Amino acid sequence: MTSPTSPTTRGRRPTRQQAAVIEQLERTEDFTSAQDLHARLREEGARVGLATVYRTLTALAAAGEIDTLRTDDGEAVYRMCSAGHHHHLVCRECGRAVEIAGPAVERWADRVAGEHGFTEVEHTLEVFGRCATCAAR
Repeated sequence: MTSPTSPTTRGRRPTRQQAAVIEQLERTEDFTSAQDLHARLREEGARVGLATVYRTLTALAAAGEIDTLRTDDGEAVYRMCSAGHHHHLVCRECGRAVEIAGPAVERWADRVAGEHGFTEVEHTLEVFGRCATCAAR
């Protein structure tokens, strides 16, 4: 992720601040907001501005290197994800996220798109619920 060709730096080596954002995101398992990511960086002593966090996350998302979703209140949250197309099952209470494959969704999207003459179709699917831990509380 922090290679010289990382899109966050347009072909240059990431700055120290960008690298810190990327490394913190790689250590974060669930979706997180820019503000929470910034707070964790500051707690660890990193001197990274919130604007740098936002710019880095925006560039990573635009390059498809991280996933972004919107919470119920409209806040963008981010997560470093595996390569390849996938969907998420997200806990509404704690934010825990699980990557899920959706072959039935893929077939449905292709079929519906074809029925309406659409090509080069892309989609995002996020399924929200309560994880077992939160439901047990």
